[in-house]
Amino acid sequence: MAGTQFRPLKWLGIIVLLPLALFAAYTWAVLSWSFSAGERAGYVQKLSKKGWLCKTWEGELALVSMPGTVAEKFPFTVRSDAVARQINDSIGAKVALTYEQHIGIPTTCFGETGYFVSAVKVVGDQGFAPGSGPGPR
Repeated sequence: MAGTQFRPLKWLGIIVLLPLALFAAYTWAVLSWSFSAGERAGYVQKLSKKGWLCKTWEGELALVSMPGTVAEKFPFTVRSDAVARQINDSIGAKVALTYEQHIGIPTTCFGETGYFVSAVKVVGDQGFAPGSGPGPR
């Protein structure tokens, strides 16, 4: 009966490593699979690098549909320093942010929001300035 000995260190290792492996697999799956993807256009109000240990770029995009209406805010996270640099360079201009939404992220270490921006492009204004469209003359 030498092969049926109780080995407490082996069981302790399994009890500790199995939950860690499951947590790592879950985190990888959540960050790899995207719930939705799309683009949002507006004006970047803020972009800052935040976090105690895990630094991520966190920002807000003001979505303005009509002049004079209250702007809706779209919070987003940027994980790439190159994309954050492009967003910082385009502050004040109307931009379109390409994003992916990830649901169920276990910690804020990967970002405070579930919306991860992967690209930015400057877009022209759609003619909301006075005198830019047809109307009474």
